[in-house]
Amino acid sequence: QVQLVESGGGLVEAGDSLRLSCVLSGRTFSDYAMFWLRQAPGKEHEFVAGTSWSGVNAYYGDSVRGRFGISRDNAKNTVNLQMNGLKPEDAAVYYCAARYRGLGYERSEYDYWGQGTQVTVSS
Repeated sequence: QVQLVESGGGLVEAGDSLRLSCVLSGRTFSDYAMFWLRQAPGKEHEFVAGTSWSGVNAYYGDSVRGRFGISRDNAKNTVNLQMNGLKPEDAAVYYCAARYRGLGYERSEYDYWGQGTQVTVSS
């Protein structure tokens, strides 16, 4: 059974930092590119960040580039999202997703999704 389990969400103030984590089980983690997306109420899913299966390459959405950092630990089957300088507009449910040896920016391109973790940013 394949599972993606996110953790680390919570309520923070604007300017604070938060670190999200996602663990993939049931598949060989190093075969999967990993991604973070988010969805705010009433909005479409937004690409946040991605890392290739090798971990060599990282990709960011325009709204978070320079503030967020994605990293992966293949020994722990974990991908992390370090979020710095949080803004109220970063508030959303953050989802972890995985794609077998392929990159993608759209929801339809991913093989597996997590249940999401809520991030709330107060102004």
